Amino acid sequence: MAQKSIREYDAKSILARHWDKYFPDFSYPFESVLVQSGDELKEAAKTHEWLKNKPLVAKPDMLFGKRGKNNLVLFKDQKPGDVTLEKAASWIDEKASSPQSVYFSFDGDTPTGEPKTDKLTHFIVEPFTPHTQEEEYYISATVVGDEDVLYMSAEGGMEVEEGWDEKVTEVKFKINDTEEEIEKKIRENVPTDIPEKDRENFAKFAIGFFKAFRELHFAYLEINPFVMQGNKIELLDMVAKLDDTAGFLMKEEWGDVEFPTAFGMEDKSPEVLAIEEADAKSGASLKLTLLKPEARIWTMVAGGGASVVYADTIADMAGIEDLANYGEYSGGPTTGETKFYAETILDLMTREKDPKGRDKILIIGGAIANFTDVAKTFTGIIQAFENYADKMKEVGVKIYVRRGGPNYEKGLKDIKEAADRLGLPIEVYGPETHITDIVRMALEEK
Repeated sequence: MAQKSIREYDAKSILARHWDKYFPDFSYPFESVLVQSGDELKEAAKTHEWLKNKPLVAKPDMLFGKRGKNNLVLFKDQKPGDVTLEKAASWIDEKASSPQSVYFSFDGDTPTGEPKTDKLTHFIVEPFTPHTQEEEYYISATVVGDEDVLYMSAEGGMEVEEGWDEKVTEVKFKINDTEEEIEKKIRENVPTDIPEKDRENFAKFAIGFFKAFRELHFAYLEINPFVMQGNKIELLDMVAKLDDTAGFLMKEEWGDVEFPTAFGMEDKSPEVLAIEEADAKSGASLKLTLLKPEARIWTMVAGGGASVVYADTIADMAGIEDLANYGEYSGGPTTGETKFYAETILDLMTREKDPKGRDKILIIGGAIANFTDVAKTFTGIIQAFENYADKMKEVGVKIYVRRGGPNYEKGLKDIKEAADRLGLPIEVYGPETHITDIVRMALEEK
């Protein structure tokens, strides 16, 4: 499972889109906007009347928590008077005008560790919800090993993490548990300190929440807190990750969801974004992370497990500074998808010569495929070679291949013949060679 964080706004949007299916006994107005400036908020008010008529809450929406403890939430009780549209717009422009330092861990209210500093670029704005502390609840779900785990608490808010074991009830579910078994477990484990008047509604909400978590392919979903006032629900704060390997299945269900770069992290390159877009449209898995584009060793590895093995082996034998990228192509990609993936790698690899004058190394590796047609994927790689052969020779690229699986003999024969024809140095090995031996061979060659 590949987990990717999404914005709070997108998480709420997904649940709101499917609200009636999972929470038919509850109402949720979903009044929420995502903006990047005060002017954009004022523009949104032209189509969202509540922005002009209700007291507001504003906060950054950039994949980090502890916003309240970092004084990055603007709400009614924080300053005298309601937060109006004008106040929210002014606050957003103030916070976006210069880099902000954000702490990620606290001892009580005292920040610990080093902060990250970055610009705030996205803000979520919603109506302020009057409520009491007793109406706040906590719920989350995640994947732990082969089980899904639901966490429930009668106490929501920033302090739920303190005394977690005493405050939070944990319920584990096997992947093959039936709906009836799930519902029974949840009802039996509703926290005992939830008031009697809310216990049935809490159980109903938790059952719908867990079903949504599974069916909408969340990898992690947390609402802390949600406010329950009879049959009215307000989702005050959410954190979510999606299983992006399900993206091609969930296009309609998720809508136009974004996978942004987290606060304090470097923006993704256009090439990485292009691979992510291709991955989202495919039933295969296409992943690319750029570690050090000027480095010498590049990999094109089939399989998530194999990609870890190759990266670890290269780091051990050559040092992490020599590894340019990390990623995988797997799950039976088409010839065209493999060609696009290979061309992206080759384009990045051939932009500059090695600063030390050494040949660059391209490792095309993998274990023994179960169902991926090796010859078909290698056809895509060969087509990429044909388009980049001149650039590969110009910067000095040596290719090392190790692969097994359906049609691997034809695939290895085809890629060897193509490289020889194009004048590209290549060594080709099948499953008789240890999976990572080509790393040693490449590094030992002078």
